[in-house]
Amino acid sequence: MKSFLFPKVNPPSFTWVLPEEGAVVSKVHEWIRPLSNESDPERSKNADAVIVGVQLSRSSISPSGASEFPDAFRRAWKGFTTYNLDEDCDLSQMTVLDAGDVPLHVTDIRRCHENIMDASTALHQIFDHSKICAIGGDHSITAMMVKGLQRARPSEKIGIIQLDTHFDLRDLTDNGPSNGTPMRNLIESSIVEGSNMYNIGLHGFFNTKDLKDYADKKGVNYITLAKARKKGIASTVLDCLEKLAEKVDTIYMTIDMDVLDIAYAPGVPASTPGGMTTAELLEGVLTAARHPKVNSMDIVCLDPLKDTAVQPTVKLGTLVFLTYLTGVMQRGK
Repeated sequence: MKSFLFPKVNPPSFTWVLPEEGAVVSKVHEWIRPLSNESDPERSKNADAVIVGVQLSRSSISPSGASEFPDAFRRAWKGFTTYNLDEDCDLSQMTVLDAGDVPLHVTDIRRCHENIMDASTALHQIFDHSKICAIGGDHSITAMMVKGLQRARPSEKIGIIQLDTHFDLRDLTDNGPSNGTPMRNLIESSIVEGSNMYNIGLHGFFNTKDLKDYADKKGVNYITLAKARKKGIASTVLDCLEKLAEKVDTIYMTIDMDVLDIAYAPGVPASTPGGMTTAELLEGVLTAARHPKVNSMDIVCLDPLKDTAVQPTVKLGTLVFLTYLTGVMQRGK
């Protein structure tokens, strides 16, 4: 199966023992199936969502163990049921596959990024009706996942919804393709126009003035957290999506977990005070996931090694993913 469908991704390094065929499934770890276990390629191609782990954090400006999140994410599944009480929907009705992890070089970041682009291209080509969900990894992976999407669908114009504390518009000549440069990388590579980027959640003293000036020059749309709160997180996200949907064919959502207040997410490399609450982030993700053009996403900058013993940030990152799937399931209802 791996050689037929997926030469660009290795099977997941950690998998749960799955229940027998036909057994009642009520937990996430019983429900999500490794792609490498699948025996029916055609059925697999029709999956509702496909997960890919991107275990890269060597390109992070801040010391980061975000490469550990894909495995921690999979281990956290056991603590969640497939039923969302708040929305009264059971995700077990969806087909979700775990494609595994992108193979990465030990020291060569550029080769790692090329592998991510290759994997993204293959995923978006093979699973052209599935929601592709990348589990990072640092924020540099976003530029590579989007470049892979563009390779797979060159005729489509791509837009970005970014939930983040930072602009991520640092100069590549100074920083290289790091976690501080993915949005500038996409702009300067002519993959995504600045005017088709919407960043929600910037706050505080965590961006320099020159980055704001670059955003203005390139037409990047940004809404500070203070302004989003006054309008309402859901209303802000919906307004951005409506404007973006008029200009693009597909929307990629990137969720940088450092958008959260440090009180809610201690396990991120660049944690800050004054960020989103858990409820605000989940509200924003659910709103975005319901939109028909949001068909790819990632969760980045979550470091299990910085988390506390009970892993609140890992659990929240997992909940963000399940909330995204909830919104996808609710489309058209």
